[in-house]
Amino acid sequence: MALALFDLDDTLLDGDTASLWFEHMVDRGWADAAMARQEQALMARYYAGTLAMEEYMAFTLSPLAERSLTEVAAEVALCLQERIVPRLYPEAQALLQHYRARGDRIIIISASGEHIVRPVARHLGVSEVLAIELEQVADRYTGRTQGVLTYQGGKVTRLRQWLGEELDLLDSHGYSDSINDLPLLELVEFAHVVNPGERLAKLALARGWESLLWRR
Repeated sequence: MALALFDLDDTLLDGDTASLWFEHMVDRGWADAAMARQEQALMARYYAGTLAMEEYMAFTLSPLAERSLTEVAAEVALCLQERIVPRLYPEAQALLQHYRARGDRIIIISASGEHIVRPVARHLGVSEVLAIELEQVADRYTGRTQGVLTYQGGKVTRLRQWLGEELDLLDSHGYSDSINDLPLLELVEFAHVVNPGERLAKLALARGWESLLWRR
């Protein structure tokens, strides 16, 4: 069973789920407009490959502190239907079906929080997810993360932890839009870049990686 590894944000959909979720929190009064501007400034550093993910997560998870898992899940479900599903690339969904038909093991590996990524993955019919884990105490979020963050090299670390001796890279495929995912793309046998930025596009061309241009 070959591996098919997918980044989520700006790869399977046109946009970033964490930012879309933050916009939803602003609309619901969980965060204010000033926080939204700060979140966008942090995201600019993400796209430049200079973001400390610990800083981003500490900031964006602060509105969830002391909120129940049930309350957050209900709001994520609304955000999913209103903001995320309309942005999913048809090509991405067709490609997931391609690997599903081949009998491959599909894993979504995302640098967004698991509270967002798992519902999106379920919508896409993907059962295996590696995302940033959120600390919980007595069925409430603390506003903190736990474990290794699935960001940059942390994606490879978590993948190795998850699969252990089952890790088999023969005929493995990886998909991402981001230079932050270079460690993951270098791990697989066949790397594919989706709507890549300039740095990743040049690297993909030099290495002979497939470059895909997807639109909604």
